[in-house]
Amino acid sequence: MEIYYNSTRGGENHVTASRAILKGLADDGGLFMPEKIPALDCSLRELSGMSYQETAYEVMKLFFTDFTEQELRDCISRAYDSKFDTEEIAPLAKADGAYYLELFHGSTIAFKDMALSILPHLMTTAARKNRADKTIVILTATSGDTGKAAMAGFADVPGTKIIVFYPKGGVSRVQELQMVTQRGENTAVASIAGNFDDAQSGVKKIFGDREFAAELADRGFVLSSANSINIGRLVPQIVYYVYAYGKLLENGEIEEGEKINITVPTGNFGNILAAYFAKRMGLPVSRLICASNDNKVLYDFFQTGVYDRRREFILTTSPSMDILISSNLERLLYLASDCDAKATGELMRQLAENGFYEIDTAMKEKIADFTGGFADQEENAGEIRKVFRDTGYLMDTHTGVASSVYRRYREETGDQTKTVIASTASPYKFSRSVMEAICDCTEEREALPEDEFELCDKMAEKSGIPVPMAVKEIRNAEIRHNRTCRPEEMEDMVRQILWQER
Repeated sequence: MEIYYNSTRGGENHVTASRAILKGLADDGGLFMPEKIPALDCSLRELSGMSYQETAYEVMKLFFTDFTEQELRDCISRAYDSKFDTEEIAPLAKADGAYYLELFHGSTIAFKDMALSILPHLMTTAARKNRADKTIVILTATSGDTGKAAMAGFADVPGTKIIVFYPKGGVSRVQELQMVTQRGENTAVASIAGNFDDAQSGVKKIFGDREFAAELADRGFVLSSANSINIGRLVPQIVYYVYAYGKLLENGEIEEGEKINITVPTGNFGNILAAYFAKRMGLPVSRLICASNDNKVLYDFFQTGVYDRRREFILTTSPSMDILISSNLERLLYLASDCDAKATGELMRQLAENGFYEIDTAMKEKIADFTGGFADQEENAGEIRKVFRDTGYLMDTHTGVASSVYRRYREETGDQTKTVIASTASPYKFSRSVMEAICDCTEEREALPEDEFELCDKMAEKSGIPVPMAVKEIRNAEIRHNRTCRPEEMEDMVRQILWQER
């Protein structure tokens, strides 16, 4: 069955998968959504015996229907290869009564690798299929992980350039070093004097500038995105939830058809939306637990039906979740309104103009599968410390938020449903915050080395977990990118990068 894509705001319809991947964002500013969410066409028992690559094909073939089997399998085999340090690609670790789905075994030690390893291959294949003759410019805002993973994926890919904007001071030191040391003649990164929402809004503004698009086209460029607003990013994220269920079944942890809960640390809403897609495809999922940090705009939304970004932006120890405008929530609103593009567009207009919107009772009922929770920084640190001391399992500060939220959910509801927690980054990516959390006393905390890499060595000593190659390789790497600008200068920065590199 052929699947086509429509904009969530109604301005672009019946677009092929490859075209939607190429464009990233619809011309009207909406996000591409499949005309229907397809059902899995293999049994749960069949899933239980599949490799990650086989599972990826079973999921992606249902969405990317204008790709041939050979094209899709080739993209998958190129993406999920030896750059991952485990054969499982996304192993499950059982600790403290939950199953931690480790999504950080790729080359940049964060979950973004799972989708951004395949997106360049999907995009270049899509370009060939659509006879695209312009250089594809990947323009992305990052709260820390997407930037490095996208740059690594697209580095020196023919026919592409990639430009990443990140908030100065709003990412960890390791995250920043991973970006500013990135090799590749087609890569560029710039910090902005603002937060992630400023960066994301700036990127969206550039995408919506028709005059700039024409200017780029005249010079042989066309914009696309590697953020999860791109359907080519979102669909590969569905895979690991389906794979996790298959592994639980294969390992005898659940019975065939048994429902599970899924808990996801959430900022831009793409990762948990992928879990929701898996549920809509037929995966036996009960509750989707949306975990927020101090920037709990999503928690408040699921509690009240009001999305309100008019609040203080808080920099936390889980910076990839420091987001007040969750772009992928638009896709959920679209589904909750029975794919009413006019209604979705109106909500997005209210958010842009007024800073908030409220959904009606019918829409609230449609998203009842979701439960919101939040953990502040003290609770996050306490959870990391507790689980490490009790079990020896060490998690990063984003997984800590999810684990803390899940613990409270279980205590408050008594729900003993087996639960998968998305473990989204290696603890080494946020070594200072993690080490401060697991120190035994104030004196030990104060004695931690200032140098980020000495700190990583200390973590390896204390945890027994080796320092990942992704950290080792940036230790003495050359700083290659040092651009910076204000949010209102982002479009000019894109010009500067592209014009001077021609």
